[in-house]
Amino acid sequence: MKRRKLELLAPAKNAATGRIAILAGADAVYIGAPAFGARAAASNSIEDIRALAAFAHRFRARVYVTMNTILFDDELEEARKMVWQLYEAGVDALIVQDMAYLTMNLPPIALHASTQCDIRTPEKAAWLADAGFSQLVLPREFSLTEIRAASEAAGVPVEVFVHGALCVSYSGDCQAGCLAMGRSANRGVCPQMCRLPYEIVDKSGNTIAPAKHYLSLKDLNQSSNLKELIEAGASSFKIEGRLKDERYVANVTAEYSRLLDSIVFESNETLERISFGRSECSFTPDLSRTFNRGYTSYFLKGRSRNMASIDTPKWIGNPVGIVKRINYERQFSLEAELDIRLVNGDGLAYFDSKGNFHGFRLNKAEESRLYPASVLEDIKPGTRLYRNFDKNFLEKFDCENSGCSRTIAVDFSLEILSADTIIISANDERGISANYNLKYDGQQANIPQEERRKTIFSKLGGSIYRLRSFKDSLGNCFIPASTLTDARRKVIEILDNSADINYQRDQRKGNHLVDNQFVGLKLTYHDNVANSAAKNFYLSRGAEIESHAIEIDKPKGDIVVMTTRYCLRKELGACIKENNGNRLPTPIFLRNDSGLYRIDFDCSNCGMKIIKCQNSAK
Repeated sequence: MKRRKLELLAPAKNAATGRIAILAGADAVYIGAPAFGARAAASNSIEDIRALAAFAHRFRARVYVTMNTILFDDELEEARKMVWQLYEAGVDALIVQDMAYLTMNLPPIALHASTQCDIRTPEKAAWLADAGFSQLVLPREFSLTEIRAASEAAGVPVEVFVHGALCVSYSGDCQAGCLAMGRSANRGVCPQMCRLPYEIVDKSGNTIAPAKHYLSLKDLNQSSNLKELIEAGASSFKIEGRLKDERYVANVTAEYSRLLDSIVFESNETLERISFGRSECSFTPDLSRTFNRGYTSYFLKGRSRNMASIDTPKWIGNPVGIVKRINYERQFSLEAELDIRLVNGDGLAYFDSKGNFHGFRLNKAEESRLYPASVLEDIKPGTRLYRNFDKNFLEKFDCENSGCSRTIAVDFSLEILSADTIIISANDERGISANYNLKYDGQQANIPQEERRKTIFSKLGGSIYRLRSFKDSLGNCFIPASTLTDARRKVIEILDNSADINYQRDQRKGNHLVDNQFVGLKLTYHDNVANSAAKNFYLSRGAEIESHAIEIDKPKGDIVVMTTRYCLRKELGACIKENNGNRLPTPIFLRNDSGLYRIDFDCSNCGMKIIKCQNSAK
């Protein structure tokens, strides 16, 4: 029975982070290209990507490169050339959203449909697969039922986010930053409009609720739902965070890798990981001790309240105690009733009486007496303290490769081939084999030699291998230790070279769209068509284009800038479908320095649209 392959996909802001992710257990990493990635601050050189791909492929892990911005006409040729450079550098696949790539003269590199493609229906999943995409990144908003439907319709592997930041708007369909600040998420410079504070006001401009982060969602955490995601058809499990540091990536990757290994082990050999090697870490992963805004499973198992982190978009941390008294004598300090022991250098945080969030560094901790690095003017007795920088835990990552290592199991066999030749064979868990012939003078030893030879062949430090088994049929043949050590090095070198030669990348799928595929389809600025190649891709198959991407053709009047399944009424306990819901006036608006935004609630579909108003609030 053929085993179903699973992939843990980790973020890499650079090659060093990508290397750590692979050592921590990732089956694949995604990393930004030199340009055209949706995180402009996380671009990387071709040479760095080449080095990462070579390292990853030794474990049969993959490297995917993000080129998921929309393209302008004057960028098409540069993007095409970059794809060829990346293919020659060994990249396994590109993650893209612009349909222009489907019209280019490209190498046979696999293409993955980015979450920016906004795949909300099984029908769109199906035509993207028919268009030649090998893997589809589904929306974070999907339920298990929707994942199953999309997977069955597509017939190609589907990728789901399992951890990290959530966009409040459907990915690819957020124009807020572009219109308000001239910074487009679809061009790689998202200003994170959803993390800003807004007042809630009525149509007259009167404040209904004070400024808070009403659109700032908690972070996604599906660590307890992996088995159900697999059963729903998901094959790739994506950790968000191409701007996250090595500590975060190591911790989160190690935890999800551990969980997937457990599921695979219990699957009765029906599941397997796509990469090879055993990962070991010098720390015990803990998802609560690196950055998060609180956790939610979002819509995976249905709608719920408390999806947002309204008080702050920052990491609050874990509660550690309550301030009992404040001392100003000689040196400012706090007396606190603590739940755990704190140490010098911990980072603490609290909310003041106005609900403002503050953080501070702890210079010194003496039992319940705490000495902040600076005087805290606005803290009072009764204030709850949180720790959002756990010095002892995070220091465990401040070593080579963040304390992560990974090894391939190898079996050695030593046999006499002829009177003067010994054959040394190596076979590893990847299915790679190597042989090395060693000349032998026939000298015999007076004492057993097998343990001595096994010890020599187990010394694999400096390589990616670990000894799994050792078969020795040489009897009491005497071979100098230096000769055996040299032979071990040479057979490992042959094994490495064979692994490199035999690595195979996925090939790009063919395009199976029909000529009239898009008849009746009317594209608007929500579809992000920004260049002539993408336009022709749709028009040649019968689509109509009513408006282009707002980056090149700004609509007039009030404009829908976000479409979201998240509902502010539900979050605030004011759902009109719930009998006990508090009532909010209609309409309501969000307001801050970037402008005024009307909220149109779509109660029949339990969602809302956010509209950028051209007129200012009264």
